[in-house]
Amino acid sequence: EDLVSAIFAEAAKFSENVLAPINASGDEEGCKWVDGEVTTPKGFKEAYQTYVEGGWPGMSHPEEFGGQALPYSLSSIIAEWFSGANHSWAMYPGLSQGCMATIKAHGSELLQKMFLEKLVSGEWTGTMCLTEAHCGSDLGMLKCRAEPQEDGTYSLTGTKIFISAGEHDLSENIVHIVLARLPDAPEGTKGISLFVVPKFNVSEEGEKQDRNAVACGSIEHKMGIKASPTCVMNFDGAKGYLVGEENQGLACMFTMMNDARFQVGLQGLGAAEASYQGALTYARERVQSRAPQGIQNPDGKADPIVFQPDVARMLLTQKSLIEGCRALSLFYAKFMDVEKLGEGQEKEDADKILQFLTPICKAFMTDMGLETTSLGVQVFGGHGFIREWGMEQLMRDVRIAMLYEGTNGIQALDLIGRKLTRDGGHMMEATYSAFNALVSDIQDSEAKGLAQGILDDWRASSADCLGMDATTAAAAACDYLAYSAYSLIGVLWYSMADKAQASGNAVLAASKMKTRDFYMERILVRRDAHKAAYKAGPESTLAISGNEFDYL
Repeated sequence: EDLVSAIFAEAAKFSENVLAPINASGDEEGCKWVDGEVTTPKGFKEAYQTYVEGGWPGMSHPEEFGGQALPYSLSSIIAEWFSGANHSWAMYPGLSQGCMATIKAHGSELLQKMFLEKLVSGEWTGTMCLTEAHCGSDLGMLKCRAEPQEDGTYSLTGTKIFISAGEHDLSENIVHIVLARLPDAPEGTKGISLFVVPKFNVSEEGEKQDRNAVACGSIEHKMGIKASPTCVMNFDGAKGYLVGEENQGLACMFTMMNDARFQVGLQGLGAAEASYQGALTYARERVQSRAPQGIQNPDGKADPIVFQPDVARMLLTQKSLIEGCRALSLFYAKFMDVEKLGEGQEKEDADKILQFLTPICKAFMTDMGLETTSLGVQVFGGHGFIREWGMEQLMRDVRIAMLYEGTNGIQALDLIGRKLTRDGGHMMEATYSAFNALVSDIQDSEAKGLAQGILDDWRASSADCLGMDATTAAAAACDYLAYSAYSLIGVLWYSMADKAQASGNAVLAASKMKTRDFYMERILVRRDAHKAAYKAGPESTLAISGNEFDYL
């Protein structure tokens, strides 16, 4: 406990004193591209050096590569804080985590020796180079090619777009994880291989050498995260190394992708928390009108707007969604540790739970991020629309989280198509059992019964979806995901409130009970609308005349 408290204290200082002060200035200045080189905003490079000196990059990575082997559930909490303090800055080290996980899981002993120590230390950073202009999320259409060389390496040629932190001045080398096709590869997703391509070539001892044939062609002009460069990356016969087996790149990539999707969910959560903190402070200080329930500030001419029921509604919507999603994120992160450290059935079940919850965490937590940051702007009224308060930046920055690492619609299709129906409900049942254990531990009998009712309804409704054909499932996907998220977070709220009641902390208990009741009365009811929508069938989403959509 002492170690954890010390880590949290240092992470809080770094978030508050280093990252937050350069968030708005980074947004104003943005990144600059000149002749293939990208310059980050003032203060970003210094902040990254402080991050490296603090040992943050290697928190959850093995000691053999210089890491600290701390639990994933601990590093995920801190990832939320860093992202909430400065979304753009947090993108740089965030991309490295998936790169490290992929090389550690699928890279040869030589590749691990060449790259992991410098990545874990933070001396080098990593990226994911997946998307191409003509294929987007349909990776089966990608054209980037890899030609085998006599020395066992590969020559990669092609262009990737939307590469976050693909080029910058924070680290001395950038290690790209790249999807490409071998000359004799099968068509579609079965013919994709995965490669490591560094910005600077690397010796077998892990030392930086000459410049590789990979360069940034341009950076995008964007709605948000302007201090994080979104790059067009050109590979012109760049030297690369195969990761895993030939034509098995997609399977290897999902080691990186699933972690990245959860990290994106944390970005939604971080932005939501930052918006809530700003809105709550403003609502307590902003004096305007009298509260309808009676005068709350007798010494002044008006009352703080926090006493207005509609303002309280917005703040409680933020709070109930944020704390519910944070509970979901910690639940998920716990099973990351169980899957890593457990054995046998426990490890197998943890993997099923993670697979099922990944699309929910990514999609719902980022949808929630946009909703809550919009509410934050609304609490400020006209001032929320003004840049100096920082509320509109949070809303602009978090909007991308609903798009990258697979749009939220794709997450929903993955949930209902692969994780539920194609799996035959096994992942869902493992998830049900994990949540059922929480319900069994609730002490208050009334709360336990209500939580059990929510969970059992979700299980039965999910089972009903197993017989859906592909068209019906595709039309139902987004509503089923939202229905699942609201249901499972409802169970978490009953569990949280019950634990708070037994904590001996009267303030915490009152807060959790009040927020739980608000969630049940005002938020959980959304579940019923989503359930009705996905049960309505696909007819209203289909063409009414052949393949023509004349009515759109």
